[in-house]
Amino acid sequence: MQDMLSLRPMELSELVKIMVALRADDGCPWDKQQTRDSLKPFIIEEAYEVLEAIDQKDPGAIKEELGDLLFQIVFQSRIAEENSEFGISDVIETIARKMISRHPHVFGDASCRNAEEVVVNWEEHKKREGKQRSSILEGIPKELPALLRAHRLQSRASRVGFDWDRAEDVLKKLDEEVREFKEAVKQKKKGEIEDELGDILFMIVNISRFIGVNPEDALRKTISKFISRFRYIEMAAADRGRKLSDMTLAEMDALWDEAKQRTS
Repeated sequence: MQDMLSLRPMELSELVKIMVALRADDGCPWDKQQTRDSLKPFIIEEAYEVLEAIDQKDPGAIKEELGDLLFQIVFQSRIAEENSEFGISDVIETIARKMISRHPHVFGDASCRNAEEVVVNWEEHKKREGKQRSSILEGIPKELPALLRAHRLQSRASRVGFDWDRAEDVLKKLDEEVREFKEAVKQKKKGEIEDELGDILFMIVNISRFIGVNPEDALRKTISKFISRFRYIEMAAADRGRKLSDMTLAEMDALWDEAKQRTS
């Protein structure tokens, strides 16, 4: 094992060997205990850590997090190989063949004039492969975050013309949904409040898609900004010997404004 770890540069085959050693009888107790289901949270977590590194524009972090995500793929492939189902080579071959098949304008005689035509042809290939059956909305995972799933569903529907013509029309619809939400709140109808709030969120996703902004990315960046500014409030209060629980909202708002000025 020590000789294996001294190899430079390492390639995918070496990572596979490390995974085999971890799962061996004399390997790591924790790694040997893992199953497909137990590893599911790690796949999601590592994927989002990749996104965070990309948002931070940190190449070193991106490299590291992509490695962690790759390790999860190798881990799942090793479990499958132990079950005599498939291995990492099969995973690579499958995606390689899929990419070649779905890019006939690169690897064949077909032609595409722009990215929009590529998307249309991609969907046609998926249909021929049986990836989409009775509805264009099929194939979008239910496990996706709600904002991202709404965005993907709306994008699919727009490809067949189910879409707004102008941004102004979408904004008008948002105003309508907000009025209905306010009325539901005024009447204290809990069921309607939830429905109308959902409609507002769905419409905001529609607006973001229409103007070319990914709502999941936008909200994630806003959350990061909120955390940064709130941390400033906590540290500024501590520097002044104060606890947030003892401060008035006006005092915290003043610190919030300071944080905004520092990050603007």
